Amino acid sequence: MDSALLFGLFFLLLLLGVPVAYALAAAALGTLIWLDLPALVAVQQIASGAGTVSLIAIPLFIFTGELMLRGGISERLINLASSLVGHLRGGLGQVNVLSNLFFGGVSGSAIADVSAVGGAMIPQMVKRGFDRDFAVNISVSAALVALLVPPSHNLILYSTAAGGGISIIDLFAAGIVPALLMTSSLMLAGYLIARKRGYAVEAFPGFREVMVRLVAAAPGLALVLLIFFGIRSGVFTAVESAAVAVLYALLVTVLVYRSLRGAALFGAVMHAARTTGNILFVIAAAGLFGWLLAYLEVPAGVVEWLSGVATEAWVVLLLVVVALLLLGTFMDLAPLILICTPIFLPVARAFGIDPVHFGIVLILAGGIGLITPPVGSVLFVGAAIGQIEVAKTLRTIWPFYLTAASVLLVVALIPALSLWLPAALK
Repeated sequence: MDSALLFGLFFLLLLLGVPVAYALAAAALGTLIWLDLPALVAVQQIASGAGTVSLIAIPLFIFTGELMLRGGISERLINLASSLVGHLRGGLGQVNVLSNLFFGGVSGSAIADVSAVGGAMIPQMVKRGFDRDFAVNISVSAALVALLVPPSHNLILYSTAAGGGISIIDLFAAGIVPALLMTSSLMLAGYLIARKRGYAVEAFPGFREVMVRLVAAAPGLALVLLIFFGIRSGVFTAVESAAVAVLYALLVTVLVYRSLRGAALFGAVMHAARTTGNILFVIAAAGLFGWLLAYLEVPAGVVEWLSGVATEAWVVLLLVVVALLLLGTFMDLAPLILICTPIFLPVARAFGIDPVHFGIVLILAGGIGLITPPVGSVLFVGAAIGQIEVAKTLRTIWPFYLTAASVLLVVALIPALSLWLPAALK
C-alpha cells in the first residue's frame, strides 16, 4: 500500500505535466507524511542525494562539452567524418552517424549531440536534397551513441545511483564496443534507406585531405584518450579527470584553435550552469525517492516477484528491458537511471548479472526512450532543428527504431560485448 502510494503520486503528477524533479520530491514528501516520518528525513536525504563527491565530475564534463562545442571542435569532427565516409551512399547521412560517435566522446550527452551535430548536419542534408524526415531520423538515432562513449555523465549517474561501488572507468570501457556496434548498425540502416530513396553520393576528397582533417580534429579526439587512460593508469580519479578535461578544453579552444572568445566562453559557462542545475535538482529529489524505495523494501519485493515469474537470468533481463523501454517513453534518462537503478540493480545481482553489463543495458534501453514519444526530448529537439512535425518523422523512423532495439537485444544477451574491454584493460 505504501509503495503503491509513492508510485501512484509520482505517475499522477507526471501525467498532470509536473516536471520530473518536482514530481519526485512531491511524491516522496506525500509518502513521508502518510508514513508519519519526521520532515528532517527529507532534508537529510535530499542533501545526501546531491552530496556525493563523484557528482562533481558531471558539471565539469558538461562544461568541457560546452567549451569544445563553442570552440569549433564539432565543425572539425564533422569535416573528418565527411572525408572518411562522405563518399558512401547517402554520404551526409553516414557523416552524421560517424560525427555523433566522434562528438559523443566530447559531449557525453545525446541532446548536446543532436543540437551540435544535428544543428550543423540537418540543414545541410536538406539543402543537398535529402528528405527532412530522413535527416532528422538519422540524427536523433545516432545521438544515442553519445550515451555510451566516455565521458558520458549518464554512466557517472549510474555509478552514483548504485552507491558508488561500480567503477566509472569500467563503465566507460564497457560502453565503447556497444557504441561502435550501434554506430555501424545505424550506418548500415542509413545506407539501405539512402539506396532505396536514391540519394546522391559525395566525392571522395582523397587520402591527403583525410590526413589534413585528421590532424585538425586530433586535439579534440585526444580528449577521450586523456580521460580514459588517465583514469585507468591511476594518474587521476574520475573527478580529477573532469577538471583536467576542462583545462585541456580551454587550452585547445583558446590556444590551438583560437576560436573561443569572451562571448562564447560566457555562453558556455551559462549553459553549463543551467544544465548542471537541472540535473542536480533531479539527483537531489531522487535521493529522497530512492531512500523511500529502500525503506519500503521495494527492491526486495521486485526480486521476490521476478523469482516467481522466471528462473533464468536472461529472461529476467529481458523483462527488465521491456520495463525500461516503457518507462523511457515518458521519462527523461537522468531520472530513469536514478529511480530504476535502486530497484532493478538488486534484481540483476540476485540473478548473477554483472552490474557493469547491466548499467550499459539500462542506459541503452532508457536512451531509446529519448527518441520515443510522448516525451522523447532528443526526438523533439531534432524535429525542431529540421523544421518538421514529429508526427511526420514517426512515419518513417521505424527502421532506426528496429536497428536500435536489435543492438539493445544483442548487447543484453551477449554480456561479453560490454565486459570484454574492461577485463582486457585490467
